Amino acid sequence: MSTVLVTGADLAPQALELLRDHELVFAGKTPTEDDVVALCARHNPVAIIVRYSKVGAAAMDAAPALRVISKHGSGTDTIDKVAAKARGIEVVAAAGANAAAVAEQALALMLACAKSVVSLDARMHAGHWDKATHKSLELNGRTVGLVGLGAIGLRFAKMADAIGMRVIGFDPFAKDLPAYVEQVDLPAIWRESDVISLHCPLTEGNRQLVNEASLAQARRGVVLVNTARGGLIDEAALLAAVRSGQVMAAGLDSFVVEPMAAGHPFQGEKGFVLSPHIGGVTSDAYVNMGVAAARNALDVLARQPATV
Repeated sequence: MSTVLVTGADLAPQALELLRDHELVFAGKTPTEDDVVALCARHNPVAIIVRYSKVGAAAMDAAPALRVISKHGSGTDTIDKVAAKARGIEVVAAAGANAAAVAEQALALMLACAKSVVSLDARMHAGHWDKATHKSLELNGRTVGLVGLGAIGLRFAKMADAIGMRVIGFDPFAKDLPAYVEQVDLPAIWRESDVISLHCPLTEGNRQLVNEASLAQARRGVVLVNTARGGLIDEAALLAAVRSGQVMAAGLDSFVVEPMAAGHPFQGEKGFVLSPHIGGVTSDAYVNMGVAAARNALDVLARQPATV
């Protein structure tokens, strides 16, 4: 019986059922890259389902039977795709499986920033009543700029359109967009948006896409939302922009280093609404991503003959 390695502690029961003909090895809740390499050497899996940790060339070389690396989600930046291609290992992702969940988180963060939900809640619990002094940002009629128009970005676009926002988007690969999404170039995103929301994968070409220069081009008082990857943002530049008021608020679900360590500059800072990369973590998305990751792995195994 061939082995499938899961770089996590569990999979949805529906995914387990799909993989019933394989031996499953789980790496645990917080596996390191070294843990993954050791498990590959010990079990020589034909497939890896990636939940946590990076999977690099060392893990691939430790598993000569490996034929597919399947991401439990849509972002494959933790997988060394160049090394995989060189070794004839397919990399597949559960694209769209968590689109509803992540888009809803982006909407929640946008609304929390625009309506000062977190700070007003804290003030109310402290006994204050700020009705006479507080004014929220009305989103109706405002422009939201989306960077990335894949399954998640388009789902969020539909939500933004439904609350009366003008939706513009940048994605060089997007085609056949709905009528309510206006495709623009990247400079227009910075120039015209009242809210900017990131929905693109992280690549070497767009690392620190949000930086001192791009933030300076944005409208003063812009709201920034990121439910994609932390590496898209220069965190020091964003901190400075929030402190100066160039960015009114930032709603962030992903960070350059995860988990966020105690003492991170964003912690306790006004103008930041933070969540621990849980945009795709819902009971429905857990099932959808697990099933899609399992099916994707099995599809590759079915069409790719074993070489070891």
